[in-house]
Amino acid sequence: MGDTGNDCLLSADGTDIRIAKKYAKDFWSYKFKKCGLRYEVALCIKTGYICWWNGPFQPGKYNDDMIFNMGLVGELEDGERVETDGGYRGSCPRYAKCPGTVTSDPDTAEMQQRVRSRQETCNKRLKHWNILRAPYRHDVLAHQQVFGAIIVLTQLSLENGEPLFPAEYNDRLSSFLNLPTPQIVIVPK
Repeated sequence: MGDTGNDCLLSADGTDIRIAKKYAKDFWSYKFKKCGLRYEVALCIKTGYICWWNGPFQPGKYNDDMIFNMGLVGELEDGERVETDGGYRGSCPRYAKCPGTVTSDPDTAEMQQRVRSRQETCNKRLKHWNILRAPYRHDVLAHQQVFGAIIVLTQLSLENGEPLFPAEYNDRLSSFLNLPTPQIVIVPK
């Protein structure tokens, strides 16, 4: 929605949710030093609406970049990139735009940080629901349904009175990258 030709149309980030499980390496989350499940959530930069979610994944086995490449990358159009945090450096610059990389533009850093902050705010809102805030003690196989329901409820709240803060985004870097290759002219002596 509201595509104005920007380089990135989505912001994406992984979010870990605690589960009540004894230590298991594949489920270990470095984010809170306990077992959990990891989901990927992507927002439309222009509207702040939730456009994508994927999971659950085992946080000790799959990092954010791996999850991104197994799912959202396959849904991107040619030349489309996603605004992300540093956890997606493996996909930068082809699919992701990350801070602190060679292709980072210091002139747009503040704008990009605001988009990433809004993404974190959405992740936080998902965890306002007690079933995601407290360690999940139910059937792990049903966790995806619970998370999906909370995604829908959160999206409805975004559309009906509790929007995320605005994030102005104007980055037409892709048009710069798609300039025609300069012609090399050989001048005879």
